[in-house]
Amino acid sequence: MSTNGSNGFEPRLIGFLCRWCSYNGADLAGTSRLKYPPNMVPIKTNCSGRIDATHILKALKEGADGVLIAGCHPGDCHYINGNYRTAGRFPLTQKLLEQLGLEHGRVRLEWVSAAEGDKFARVVTEFTEQIRALGPLGWSAQFVDESVAAPAAEKEAVPA
Repeated sequence: MSTNGSNGFEPRLIGFLCRWCSYNGADLAGTSRLKYPPNMVPIKTNCSGRIDATHILKALKEGADGVLIAGCHPGDCHYINGNYRTAGRFPLTQKLLEQLGLEHGRVRLEWVSAAEGDKFARVVTEFTEQIRALGPLGWSAQFVDESVAAPAAEKEAVPA
């Protein structure tokens, strides 16, 4: 990815996309040659209802600066109520992330149908700019430092 601005920060985004709607919306955006930033790595999921806080935390821990969850519009879920579960779980997930010190805009939920390639491109563009404005998260470096320090501390605590 190319650098942007004076600080050279380019956001790393993870997108959990419903295989039935949002992933196909991403495909439509690509086949329609719509322009949007290449910052998001798409991950195809069977349903947005499968995504929970552990998936989001793992993505952030492993270096993502932001996470997009995209699913079918309410009422159009191929698994009947998966997106309703997502909509209900999302505010709780945001509160959890807030408690961990995460800025409010780093995780986003959107409904994108298979016919909305233009909306997908717009959402990714907006989200990339939003994360760029927030700056790098830096959690991966923090967790790496802690994981390196922890075994060293354990070795010192064990009697020989």
